[in-house]
Amino acid sequence: MAVFILLSTLTEEGAKTIKKEPGRIKEVNAEIEKLGVHVREQYAMLGTIDFINIVEAPDTATIMRVSAELVSRGSVKITTLPAIPIDDFIRSLKG
Repeated sequence: MAVFILLSTLTEEGAKTIKKEPGRIKEVNAEIEKLGVHVREQYAMLGTIDFINIVEAPDTATIMRVSAELVSRGSVKITTLPAIPIDDFIRSLKG
């Protein structure tokens, strides 16, 4: 499974939703698990990014589909980044 980092920023609508229903965060995690993406870790942040999620997906197409689904709801903006384990990266440099 490939690892991806999701940097999430709530929209005004999203902020209102989690203020009213904080458990919604865990519900969304369960929804994306059903779509084939495993949430490894999740952190709430201070600053310009509201949440960082470290997830595993079988491929890029799956994570793109999940990101598109979440963004289409209008409650969050997401930047999705592929992450390569450092040992794999070093091996790739050695040819």
